[in-house]
Amino acid sequence: MDRYERRLPHWDAIDQPLFVTFRLRESLPANRMFPKKQLGNGRAFVAEDRVLDTARQGPLYLRQPGIASLLVEAIADGDARFHRYQLRAFVVMPNHVHLLVTSHVPLAKWLGPLKGFTAHQANRLLGRSGAFWQDESFDRLVRNNEEFERIRRYIENNPVIAGLSALPEEYPWSSAVEGGRATARLMAPEGAIAGPKARPHNEA
Repeated sequence: MDRYERRLPHWDAIDQPLFVTFRLRESLPANRMFPKKQLGNGRAFVAEDRVLDTARQGPLYLRQPGIASLLVEAIADGDARFHRYQLRAFVVMPNHVHLLVTSHVPLAKWLGPLKGFTAHQANRLLGRSGAFWQDESFDRLVRNNEEFERIRRYIENNPVIAGLSALPEEYPWSSAVEGGRATARLMAPEGAIAGPKARPHNEA
């Protein structure tokens, strides 16, 4: 398992659950972004996520049904078609995406293609060009089953907290919706979450 940094620390965790968040380009005002060292703190991450949840300005392309559906299909394909990860939980919010996965390949080898493909397809549907996603993503290694369940609940409750639905299962672009749970294999396999074995390195 490798750990590397650009502006945020990242984990290349193979066969261990990973919580990943990525967002639209310029979806956070510069004065509302936390320094990278603070984002490792759960409270700082949640505070930044709440800024995204309550955004009424900036890009909100993912609230368009066609774009959201594109994301859900591409996320599911990463598991069922390409076998790059096991999808555990997901939600597509208006300006960001949360995933809980068990990676079968290093993070960069599935997140880069996912963001690249969906950016190209979304720009085509929107009739626009240019950067779609923010370059950086946030990812956190899930260290035990209790944390796994807490993160899964956090992901599926995000639309409720943001005021987009009354119940998690009423939000159509989430693993909580009927059919979404079949797409996402939500239970952490017994023994799948082990203590991390990591060696740090730096991405060029």
